Amino acid sequence: MISTIYEGPIGKFTLVSNGNALTNLDFETTKTPAPKHPRGADKVLDLACKELDAYFTGKLKRFSVPVDPQGTEFQRKCWTALQKIPYGATRSYAQQAVAIGNPKAMRAVGAANGRNPLPIVVPCHRVIGGDGSLTGFGGGLPTKRFLLDLERRVAHGDLFAVDAPN
Repeated sequence: MISTIYEGPIGKFTLVSNGNALTNLDFETTKTPAPKHPRGADKVLDLACKELDAYFTGKLKRFSVPVDPQGTEFQRKCWTALQKIPYGATRSYAQQAVAIGNPKAMRAVGAANGRNPLPIVVPCHRVIGGDGSLTGFGGGLPTKRFLLDLERRVAHGDLFAVDAPN
């Protein structure tokens, strides 16, 4: 395992690679960060950084960096469903529960999203409350708003700058 620090418009975060796939993207405020790993570079981290740069400039809508998030079978099912939410779109927790074939699992889906070790790349920021409200996000609600606004503006052709959260 090897890690690097990525610095972008929403601050610094740590990327972790197992040599074959990205395993973690930890914000500075992540409640359960990955264990510390030596700093360095590999093809996975290089691709992840390149794709994050492209994402933040509105040139990338779907990540291709291989991912290997570690979690329970249920969590992995939820995280796979997150990757199917289109760029610039949002879904409710209820819609995500239906998407995994378990319509009554809204709270469990929310808990799984909260444990997503690869936010942004596995886009848990695209899940919002059923009433359209922003709900928890490991990077903080201002960061979630920034990501949703960025995607909405790019998806709708409004390329005016999005202010990064403070």
